[in-house]
Amino acid sequence: MAVKIRLKRFGRKNRAFWRINAVDSRAPRDGKVIEELGFYDPLATDPSRRVRVNKARVEYWITVGAQPSATVAGLLRHAVDCAVVQPPAAAPVTSEHAG
Repeated sequence: MAVKIRLKRFGRKNRAFWRINAVDSRAPRDGKVIEELGFYDPLATDPSRRVRVNKARVEYWITVGAQPSATVAGLLRHAVDCAVVQPPAAAPVTSEHAG
């Protein structure tokens, strides 16, 4: 099976959001995925949140022969490793009881 690393589209009209996936090369663009590797949000205002991938898994797939698409190869040069970056802490949830 030939594996490619390519984009899968999500989001609504004019608000595209893309996931970076390892897929069988014969599968359609939005078809079945072998593994999700990260995401690309072209509309993100913060450049560090625009492209996030698990770089260890991307390197693994490339070493076993997966070929990134031209677009994904360009995105990987600007990617932030999401395995290293921790998400911001959420505000504590408080519940108010009417009494």
